[in-house]
Amino acid sequence: MQVMLKECAWESLGDELVVVHDPREAYTLADPDGRIAALLDELARGPATAEQLSAALTARGVAVTGDDVRAGLAGLDSLGLVEDAAERLLGDPDADERHFSNLTFFGAFARLDRSRAEFVRRLRDSHVLVLGAGGGGSSLVQCLAGLGVGALTLVDRDDIAPRNFARQFLYRHADIGRSKVERAAEWVREYDPGIEVRSVDRWISGPDDLKDLTGDVHVIAGGLDGAPDANLWVNEAALRAGVPLVAGGMTRTQLIYFSVDPGSSACLRCDESDLRRPDGRTTAAVAQRLTRGLRLANGLTGPMAMQVGSLVAYEVMRYLTGVEPPRAAGARVVLDLLNGLVPVWQPFPRDPGCPACALARR
Repeated sequence: MQVMLKECAWESLGDELVVVHDPREAYTLADPDGRIAALLDELARGPATAEQLSAALTARGVAVTGDDVRAGLAGLDSLGLVEDAAERLLGDPDADERHFSNLTFFGAFARLDRSRAEFVRRLRDSHVLVLGAGGGGSSLVQCLAGLGVGALTLVDRDDIAPRNFARQFLYRHADIGRSKVERAAEWVREYDPGIEVRSVDRWISGPDDLKDLTGDVHVIAGGLDGAPDANLWVNEAALRAGVPLVAGGMTRTQLIYFSVDPGSSACLRCDESDLRRPDGRTTAAVAQRLTRGLRLANGLTGPMAMQVGSLVAYEVMRYLTGVEPPRAAGARVVLDLLNGLVPVWQPFPRDPGCPACALARR
């Protein structure tokens, strides 16, 4: 393997070496004999194997073996400073140009055993089922398309109306009256013809309405408006299919997103298990019943819709790439408009007897 140094800078300071790759932090390494600085100098010349680096260092008076160099590279790799030179790009000039920013982003997470190109390939080989092409959903579609997710199935049963324009930027005045999901699919094809997209103009009235859509998807994402139990239907469909669910939305003053990792995390039905009986005569039970009965007008504005869509898309990206563990698995992440949108994690209680979790195929 030819190893390549990531973008970084270093300077000797007495017996130490100060190295900066990410402006948020600096590494201070003990380097009394200057061997690490010499290794970095050689890596800065261009990609090289451990044997080539050993020969170059020995030639400049730093006697090291191939094993010494491999140990040094392992140390630099643990700090995220090196990567596989052959896997910095996808190998196709057009694809490399299209995914330039994505490849650059994943470079921060690349290591010798996991490349930035592999993260992008995982996205391009993925299929996401997107439920809803409205407020958060339209932004979600745009984010997933930007990431280069290879296949999208879009589900909605609503038509474009002027009231949508405050928050749904897939649509234009000329689209009024058209099916949202058909126009959303058209937008994706115009944006990137390389993305395979399917539109499904359908009402979802229960988990069975999703059964024929989950067979080859890797993640279910988005959210359904309307029925209070809609998210529980999607939760059941995801568990039956054995694929993660990522969803989000807004109450009157809170943005919320969550995810369910079948077989690993608690699910939405688990979260329902500790709710007070809505027919009870306590203050909390009455408040719960009244809350479920509220019919709130949609107050999701453009900035809020984009916030929800991007948070859901980022969690989807975690599942698809493995770049880091999902952050909202088995939890509701709440961003309160009244306290500056500071995220608060609220884990779901795990119900050992949850009938929905029992459906997970893992």
